[in-house]
Amino acid sequence: MIRAINIDDIRFRNELLPGDLGYIAYIHGQLYAKECGYGLSFEGYVLEGLLEFARQYNPAKDRVWVCEYEDQMIGFLIGVHRHRGNAVQLRYFIFLPEYRGVGLGKRLMDSFMAYMKEKGFKKAYLWTTNEQHAATSLYIKYGFKLTEEKMSEAFDKLLTELRYDLIID
Repeated sequence: MIRAINIDDIRFRNELLPGDLGYIAYIHGQLYAKECGYGLSFEGYVLEGLLEFARQYNPAKDRVWVCEYEDQMIGFLIGVHRHRGNAVQLRYFIFLPEYRGVGLGKRLMDSFMAYMKEKGFKKAYLWTTNEQHAATSLYIKYGFKLTEEKMSEAFDKLLTELRYDLIID
């Protein structure tokens, strides 16, 4: 029997530890292959982005949220500062399917918005695909607006990549 998961039992840490980035790539590769049919090109894309992040990571400007439940990493979100335009990119927003529907997405987005305010970011953006309906709905609830669409086969299948932007006055 699967017991109900309480959001208060999920631990959030903002410290990036060795192995975290590898696990982010692992979860993305496995989950998106299973749920969306993405191929190795997608995992390569994730690995390239994580390499860039690891090389430029600045704990004073960037923020990571590692979600843990019973000492297992179950999800992530990363805010990556971008010098161009003094913006932050929302990346690697993912958690395991069995933790969906408990308020984890809302908790992470609330934390992301608080981080933006704390660091003085007025702009944020993210890229996703047309297949990520639940995530897209959440982004829109937080004020993100669709600003770009492009057809792509970058993940070994035809889909539409979507860019969402947020500007805070």
